Amino acid sequence: MNSASKYTFPALHNAMWPGLVGKGPDSEPPIDLDTMLDLTANASVDGVKFDGVDLFLFDPHVSIDSSEDDVKRLADRIRARHLAVGSLVAPVWPPTGGGSAMGDASERKQFVTQVRKACEIGKTLRDVGIRRSGIIRIDSAASPAEWARDPEGNTKKIAQTFTEACTVAEGFGERLAAEGEICWGGMHSWKRNVELLELVGRPQTLGFQADMAHTLLFTLGYNAPEDRLLPEPFEWNRPDALDDALKTMTRALRPWTNDFHVAQNDATVKGSGSHDKTGRHCLPNDPNGKLDVARHAGFWMRDDSGQPTRAFQHVCWDGCMFPNATMMKPETWTAVLSTMIAVRNAHGWN
Repeated sequence: MNSASKYTFPALHNAMWPGLVGKGPDSEPPIDLDTMLDLTANASVDGVKFDGVDLFLFDPHVSIDSSEDDVKRLADRIRARHLAVGSLVAPVWPPTGGGSAMGDASERKQFVTQVRKACEIGKTLRDVGIRRSGIIRIDSAASPAEWARDPEGNTKKIAQTFTEACTVAEGFGERLAAEGEICWGGMHSWKRNVELLELVGRPQTLGFQADMAHTLLFTLGYNAPEDRLLPEPFEWNRPDALDDALKTMTRALRPWTNDFHVAQNDATVKGSGSHDKTGRHCLPNDPNGKLDVARHAGFWMRDDSGQPTRAFQHVCWDGCMFPNATMMKPETWTAVLSTMIAVRNAHGWN
């Protein structure tokens, strides 16, 4: 273990989907997977490097219809860079071959089909020895506006779809994590996420994926003013009030959290390309960032007694919708890795 790193766990991963999310014909071109892998593998801080990557199972990075041989070749490319694989994002949205979790029978069937395909890929990666931690990430694949037409009925439909997906995942020895964001119907507030998870009631299989940037927006009540935790208007020179709001939210969601994204946010929303507006990811050292990233990560990573929960074996940096010019700078990833090391030094274990 390097002197710059106090602990071995959790492993430090980098998300590959920032090379895809918000990119496309009406934005910037995607950044290919090999480039994202190289940027990750080449980052180093006092000899400490990223341990692995989390993947989005969608072209042009990784086809959800990859054959077993395709997946084995993918594993070889990642292993050659001395990286592991962790969590996988299932492409459950209608534009990516999935369907709304609260849609008609056909749409919901497509949703579950994409989860099954993701589980198959996940199992192959486990079988070849490159994936030792992580979940399959899902969301409702529907907007808050669509959900609001029938809140109770639509939440029940989402829960039914998630329940079917749980049964599929269990058949592959996989776990699922539902990522709450202000842009996903029925998952657009901290209270709605708790309600949905309790309604499914499969805590060993379905948990919550907590992203520090997205969940900060929950405290501000974006798309759910009734669930706002911070006063309105809120002055950001009141750190105690922010801490109290984050503690209320994390006490409710932390028992469900089985996957964690380290991230920074400036309390604004952003959308790019085809992606709906959601919590704006910032660089970790952004002067407008509202989070003390290493300290606030502990609200998710430590229980009420102050002990590390050890609920996940790796943590992942997520920084979506950054300009390509920013993504291509090695110093970007040095800053990210430094922040990840600080999080592990503050809340890790051996």
